[in-house]
Amino acid sequence: MDITLARTFLEIVETQSFQRAAQKLNVTQTSVSARVRTLEQLLERRLFVRNKAGAALTRAGEQFLPHATMLVQVWERARHQVAVPVGSRAVLAAGCEISLWDPLLLRWLLKLRADDASLAIRTEVGFPHDLLDKVAAGVLDIAIVYAPQQRPGLRVELLIEEKLVMVTTAKPARIPQPADYVYVDWGPEFATQHDLAFPELAHAAVSAGLGPLGREFLLAAGGTGYFRLDVVRAYLESGHLRRVPDTPEFLYPAYAVYAVGADTRIVDPALAALRQVASAGPGPIAARQL
Repeated sequence: MDITLARTFLEIVETQSFQRAAQKLNVTQTSVSARVRTLEQLLERRLFVRNKAGAALTRAGEQFLPHATMLVQVWERARHQVAVPVGSRAVLAAGCEISLWDPLLLRWLLKLRADDASLAIRTEVGFPHDLLDKVAAGVLDIAIVYAPQQRPGLRVELLIEEKLVMVTTAKPARIPQPADYVYVDWGPEFATQHDLAFPELAHAAVSAGLGPLGREFLLAAGGTGYFRLDVVRAYLESGHLRRVPDTPEFLYPAYAVYAVGADTRIVDPALAALRQVASAGPGPIAARQL
């Protein structure tokens, strides 16, 4: 079966619409409909029921869903393994959410290379929905994300129960005015809790969509903001930053997401290394002599 048919089927399931699937696949809606007809002819079953609300799976479509997911994942895995660099035994494709890569992704990469120099590693940083799409499609073996949505064919494992804490460069440490506040966008759940706790800080003077950027701005220009405890711990110990007393902490856990049918020879050791790095907590990153 043409792998494009399985990809089209999965895109319709994700978007619940032939039209939206066509837009995401950058093809016409007629092409999407033709692919579905071909797939239904091959399977001798109707896969979708179309109505004004969009497209819903039939019973046969629900039964085909895990198989379509597996087909795409196996194809992507085969494509990546064929492209293994000379001297390497396999390739691990890993992704990490933008707000979580620092320093977890770097520590993980160092651990993986120290454990097995024959493993080639391909990494990317992105948004959670895109990363989960790539894990589901087999493009990524593992993704590290915050608050992932449950999806068929994916496994989700808690790595770190991280906390966001309010820190400041001010002496004494106190709740800031909006002009002194650096708001970091840690996602919709944080935004809701933050607005309830600090409605007066809804219009901060500086907003950052990236945690490391907000942290570096805070250290350079001064101010107050919420940051991941493990990331700012060294600055707290050195006295460059201080915890603001009597302020709430917000949970910010990190999860590992991988496919049910993932290649265990690659994924299992990588997950073991990731768990070890995550449980070890903060610490100096050893420089490697070149």
